[in-house]
Amino acid sequence: MAANGSYPIDRIRGDFPILSEEVHGKPLVYLDNGASAQKPSAVIDQISKTYETGYANVHRGVHYMSQIATDAMEDARRKAQMFLNAADEKEIIFVRGATEGINLVASSWGRANLQEGDEIILSVLEHHSNIVPWQIVAEQTGAVIKVVPIDDAGIFLMDEYEKLLSEKTKMVAVTHVSNALGTIVPVEDVICLAREKDACILLDGCQAAPHLPVDVQALDVDFYVFSGHKLYGPSGIGVLYGKEALLDAMPPYEGGGEMIDRVTFEKTTYAELPFKFEAGTPHISGIIALGSAIDYLNGIGFDAIAEHEHGLLEYATERLTEMNSIEIVGTAPEKAAILSFNIQDVHPHDVGTILDHDGIAVRTGHHCAQPVMDRFDVAATVRASFGLYNTKSEVDALVEGIKRVQEMFA
Repeated sequence: MAANGSYPIDRIRGDFPILSEEVHGKPLVYLDNGASAQKPSAVIDQISKTYETGYANVHRGVHYMSQIATDAMEDARRKAQMFLNAADEKEIIFVRGATEGINLVASSWGRANLQEGDEIILSVLEHHSNIVPWQIVAEQTGAVIKVVPIDDAGIFLMDEYEKLLSEKTKMVAVTHVSNALGTIVPVEDVICLAREKDACILLDGCQAAPHLPVDVQALDVDFYVFSGHKLYGPSGIGVLYGKEALLDAMPPYEGGGEMIDRVTFEKTTYAELPFKFEAGTPHISGIIALGSAIDYLNGIGFDAIAEHEHGLLEYATERLTEMNSIEIVGTAPEKAAILSFNIQDVHPHDVGTILDHDGIAVRTGHHCAQPVMDRFDVAATVRASFGLYNTKSEVDALVEGIKRVQEMFA
């Protein structure tokens, strides 16, 4: 779609109906994509189409509508497989979101493989969803959690990580891109070092999947998770990728319909992958519409998206750096399109409230990453997170909004 360096921003913005809305009488400037991205008409229309012309329960019906819905859902699985370059579609497990995907691995893989004294390595950059599940399984198994520190720029410290690795390391679970700072973790090196200790690796790809091409085979990662709602798809749906051999060896996470082969009161046998981990009726319309979101992103192209978003991040960083009393939190040289900052002597929630009256949506708070906030000795930050439909004029609107905040609190 983006040819000869021309990024079709007007066309893209026209694909998102909500961007024509007003907030408090002002044009909506949506800069909260790190929390959840808006949806293009292709996704919205697909949800309606599924319920209007192609809905039934999947896999268990022999009638026409069930076959139509099943085919559409499994087509979305193949799209997710190609999106991640997984070796086989059976390695794609549909979950409610990245949170459930991590909990699935921590519970199923963790309880089957971790013993007292084994070590799990996380980093300070993690979202709570990649901390708490590991704490729970560590308490259940006697495993120990080790934490990789970051420096004052928010950079993942590889030398400290290497020191933490040992023969006791069984799992390394780290974010691909920090949701609070935008730091891109050098996951290729992280994985390479973990392999030397025969440790398993899980990557939280929530903030990476919308911005960067992901190739799980090239990475040689064991598990990878992302959420649909950050990928311009529906909420309530996500993907867990796992290597087939690992998933095969793991016990089911939930029991119920769909994940069984045969049930008797004496013994139950389980279905083959991927269905062993997909108990109950799935989010059928959400899965199908996630496939539409993947199609939409592929139609633009990740090179074009990355170039556009990087330009926005550089421009916003430059504009805010020029302003007085602004502290940017997280200045790693390798960043995705996330800009966290604070205004001196102004609480982030006040900043967010005032910006909202100008129609500008940003996220304020600890971003479900309290260890990051503790590292920088702040309670919260203001986070502007950019997406494929944002513009430099919206960055300018953010800057003008910040100036009004400064004037009010002068």
